[in-house]
Amino acid sequence: MRFQRVLIAVIDSVGAGALPDAHLYGDEGANTLAHIAEATGGLCVPNLEKLGLGNIIPIQGVAPQDSPAAYVTRAAELSAGKDTMTGHWEMMGIRVTKPFKVFTETGFPQELIDAIRSATGRGVLGNRAASGTQIIEELGERHMASGDLIIYTSADSVLQVAAHESVVPPQELWDLCKKIRTITMADEWRVARIIARPFTGEGPGRFVRTSNRHDYAVEPPADTVLDSLKESGFDVIALGKIVDIFAGRGITEHEYAASNMDGMDKLVQWIDRDFTGLAFLNLVDFDSMYGHRRDAQGYAAALGEFDARLPEVLEKLRDDDLFIITADHGNDPLHHGTDHTREYVPVLLYSKVFLRPQRLGTLDSFASAGATAADNFGVAMPVIGSSLAEFLI
Repeated sequence: MRFQRVLIAVIDSVGAGALPDAHLYGDEGANTLAHIAEATGGLCVPNLEKLGLGNIIPIQGVAPQDSPAAYVTRAAELSAGKDTMTGHWEMMGIRVTKPFKVFTETGFPQELIDAIRSATGRGVLGNRAASGTQIIEELGERHMASGDLIIYTSADSVLQVAAHESVVPPQELWDLCKKIRTITMADEWRVARIIARPFTGEGPGRFVRTSNRHDYAVEPPADTVLDSLKESGFDVIALGKIVDIFAGRGITEHEYAASNMDGMDKLVQWIDRDFTGLAFLNLVDFDSMYGHRRDAQGYAAALGEFDARLPEVLEKLRDDDLFIITADHGNDPLHHGTDHTREYVPVLLYSKVFLRPQRLGTLDSFASAGATAADNFGVAMPVIGSSLAEFLI
């Protein structure tokens, strides 16, 4: 075991160029990083620049480095789809061959809506693909007057349930979402995630979604690297929504995060603690706050905020720590629609003891992250993905 700790930070939706099959998903030409940089006059991410982000693909404002501080490359998605779960599951060794069901065009079938009404004892508003913030603005007052649940979907495989915390307290909403999760395990309604979306506020223009979001995901269909690590006695620390993405499987401790910066705070706190194993962080704001809302300026600012936290993280790392930065899919805010985009993802691997980091060849799967961790800790290797351990000198 070379590294006592592997820390993975998923900068959610930060894609690095369209995959060769992107046209099959309507995503030909997508490039989250490059297009945000072009739209904003160039990214200001000096610490990511030093690590070698600009060596992966051309990015305005991010210069390639003759001697990058990290090993850098990009990885292709082997799984079918471009969903949060397929991306994260693939990182930890599962290839999804059949995309999860989506109901973007039609909303959910009436039979499912009737089953939800029966199980929850509440009516349903919405039932269409929508922006969460917009549908709350539109239907929030009706919900508060009637107690009916606001149900909506997106281009992802999700069923989202919004409710005002004064009408449906968070614990009650979570319990209702668990019931809906059970209902939607039927094959014809099997969405990847049920998401509880509590909000507060006194009316349109003042409604605000809270940090009491909970995701209820289907379980991975097989063991992942997380399971192998836990079964072998290693710590597996899930930060942000990681615990929900893996339905709690293979995790020894977890903490939710209210925002990107809260997630970085928690990562720093765990770096200061003693553990042996994996810390796995998802930073969702890039995707939920800026990618889906097609806000290139906000996205660029969020990348800058993340970059500004990196010196603290890198300084605190021990000599026997490996830090990996990667993503789970793209979400190009300059692309059409509001969906994820089928893209390569960046991969940056940093340790204080690396002697001569460089650009590596393009990876054929996201699973190299999990495979590298498994190889390092000597646990069962995933069936997909190759370890990068031999290249990290």
